[in-house]
Amino acid sequence: MEKHKVEFSKQKLKGLIIPLIIEQFLAITVGLADSIMVASVGEAAVSAVSLVDNINVLLVNAFTALGTGGAIVAGQYIGKRNYKKANGAADQLVVFIFVISLVITSLLYVSKYMILHGLFGHISADVMNYANTYFMIVEASIPFLALYSAVAALFRVMGNSSISMKISLIMNGINLVGNAILIFGLHCGVEGVAIPTLVSRISGAFIGIFLIRNQSLTVHISRPFRYHYDGNTIHNILRLGVPSGIDNSLFQLGKILLLSVASAFGTASIAANAIANTIAGFQILVPSAIGVGMITIVSQCAGAGEFDQARYYTRRLMKIAYISMFASNVIIFALLPGIIHIYGVSKEAGSLAMKILFMHGGIGIFIWPIAFTLPQPLKAAGDTTFVMVASIITMWTFRIMFGVWFAKYLELGVLGIWMAMFIDWFVRALLFLIRYRGHKWETKMIKN
Repeated sequence: MEKHKVEFSKQKLKGLIIPLIIEQFLAITVGLADSIMVASVGEAAVSAVSLVDNINVLLVNAFTALGTGGAIVAGQYIGKRNYKKANGAADQLVVFIFVISLVITSLLYVSKYMILHGLFGHISADVMNYANTYFMIVEASIPFLALYSAVAALFRVMGNSSISMKISLIMNGINLVGNAILIFGLHCGVEGVAIPTLVSRISGAFIGIFLIRNQSLTVHISRPFRYHYDGNTIHNILRLGVPSGIDNSLFQLGKILLLSVASAFGTASIAANAIANTIAGFQILVPSAIGVGMITIVSQCAGAGEFDQARYYTRRLMKIAYISMFASNVIIFALLPGIIHIYGVSKEAGSLAMKILFMHGGIGIFIWPIAFTLPQPLKAAGDTTFVMVASIITMWTFRIMFGVWFAKYLELGVLGIWMAMFIDWFVRALLFLIRYRGHKWETKMIKN
């Protein structure tokens, strides 16, 4: 295979990574603002939205992974300088993910009763009514969410992360303003939360599709659009996307199971766990965004067969991930007492949240980037199956089993759940570091 030098200047790296950081920051802060506004509707509304969103998070993770799988295929073709196939991969991804999302949406509506009554069990009538309303509106947004996920992944993999950031900014703005108007202005119930979500996702999908049709982009969908099924490309998208989707979905399922364990330790533990989960997102924000950026860089390097370049950029970005995580955690540690005070929780809950977050940030500074940022280059090169298997084994062996053991049988409570998670990090980091230092992951890229 003819090799081509893939280079990312300092300016190009900044242009790729900074919008990703802003996009992730927006997602966390707007999500936090949403939860505060939903709380004003009442406890039943909060419960209903939370229950249905547990399902939706699984779907978000699945479509994001599938979109990333398609983007990796396109990115490797960019590295090969086969732009015709890169654009063909974009066509295949958009159609395939939309069709799959329509099937899933139909199944969700058909099985609505079983989901609400079977999965959620015996919940109060007002929570059930709210859940039904929220479900009926929000699930209609799934096909648009899928399209946005595909388009955003394609923009990122060609290095245009600023475009996906701007679309995300518009979507979050619509969501935030819509919630404020419908909840505080028109005094709506959960429909005041659901309708802006639907409108924002429709808007994001239409804006994304409109922009990705620009024929001057490195990767674009055909115009006029003429779809021809390409089994080989679909196979590659599934091979790279499905393992990540399974990994992400099972990871979320494990978190839900541990949440049920945490709820057994009383109100203070539930509140501390909820606060810690929110603030922890800020502690890992920058290295998480850098991991997304690595998909773009390494997929192109892998496509060009330039694995020395892939390793060079991986080392360079891992250094930035470590420095930024250290700096951001120093700032968060300094602000933590004030942040906990804003929540207005009990002294016990606040103290417990502080302990968790100091452990999470302090240990994370040393381990988190290797455990979660380093696997992204492996995925980008096509080694998604190894990442999936390693993640599932460590998650269910260490985080789940040890979490239950530490929490219940060693009587460490919610702290035991987080301690088990740190063990999971350590084992993940060890496995991915050994894999990265070898060369097998360099043989997993698409062949044609």
